[in-house]
Amino acid sequence: MKVYFDNAATTPLHPKVFEKMKPLLTENFGNASSIHSFGRKARVAVEEAREVVAESINASPSEIYFTSGGTEANNFSIFGIAKTEYAESKRNHLITSLVEHHSVHDTFNELCKIGFNVDWLDAGKDTRVSEQLLSHKIGINTSFVSLMYVNNETGAINPIAEIGNFLKEKNIFFHTDAVQGFCKMPINVKKMQIDSVSASAHKINGPKGIGFSFVKSGTPLAPIIFGGSQERNRRGGTENVAGIVGFAEAIKIAKEKMLENEKHVKQLKEKFIQGIQIIDKNGLIVNGGKNSSPYILSITLKSEFYKNDSEAMLMFLDINGIAASNGAACTSGTLKPSHVILSAGYSVQDANGTIRFSFGAQNTFDEVDYTLDVLQKMMKKFRK
Repeated sequence: MKVYFDNAATTPLHPKVFEKMKPLLTENFGNASSIHSFGRKARVAVEEAREVVAESINASPSEIYFTSGGTEANNFSIFGIAKTEYAESKRNHLITSLVEHHSVHDTFNELCKIGFNVDWLDAGKDTRVSEQLLSHKIGINTSFVSLMYVNNETGAINPIAEIGNFLKEKNIFFHTDAVQGFCKMPINVKKMQIDSVSASAHKINGPKGIGFSFVKSGTPLAPIIFGGSQERNRRGGTENVAGIVGFAEAIKIAKEKMLENEKHVKQLKEKFIQGIQIIDKNGLIVNGGKNSSPYILSITLKSEFYKNDSEAMLMFLDINGIAASNGAACTSGTLKPSHVILSAGYSVQDANGTIRFSFGAQNTFDEVDYTLDVLQKMMKKFRK
């Protein structure tokens, strides 16, 4: 049996998405910036898609900027807002957490190098940031906060609405990396008081290479990619028209199926957790806290019970037809211990025994049963 439990890394392209994209790659192939009929057709397709994206988060179409994916969207919002706000107000204090995706974490590191003062919040064992924890770091020079909606490794969910409303009272701009939460959980930027959101199509059965950044009207913002007037002079480069149209179609499908999909993956995750606790109740830990995303299940095999080896464990699963990971896809190729798991207080030895299974609507209960059988064999093989 072949089992794909790495949906947090990427998801299979939905057939309806592919069908929507094909005409934009063949007969309607025009450049959306061209003024002739081919270009105008492409432009209409882009703007119709922009409306779909905006509606999905209760934003205005003019507040949506298309990017090459979630990584660029995070870079675009964080660099663009932090640097522009500093130029206008001279506020240079920024806040993020230790458990962010590398596209956020590394961007803040770059801002540190050019003189910004960054506070890194310790998210604790459940990798979740509370409003109370954040409030202790707020100062008179605080201009910008970036905290993820759903942790991509543990599935921990941050209280984004509470944090957004708290920061609004403080006149502090708020960005959330919503790549793992978009179209899986509700996002209403007005109610949640979010100034910026990033998302990516390939996490919701859309194409790779396309994402968006929502930036609220009136928020200070400067481009990070230059060379064209596209995206209202904020993001140079020829629009990926087929990708944008595919993204919009994926959003329509995901929004329609959101509750149904959530119920399904929640049942898969519950069955999985029950199964692994039967295999070994004392030798492993389920990460992410009680209210984590149903789409992500991170487990850590305790090094006091197991001879942990990330590469060997993932290879064992792969040989048996199961795709999983030890953390973010952006870093899993290196098989280094996860910075998220280490930040949660685990040792390197424990981090080397952490495996992430992530679910999609296409997964089945039979796949869970098969994976549990393989996992039982693997845990027996690596047991001390």
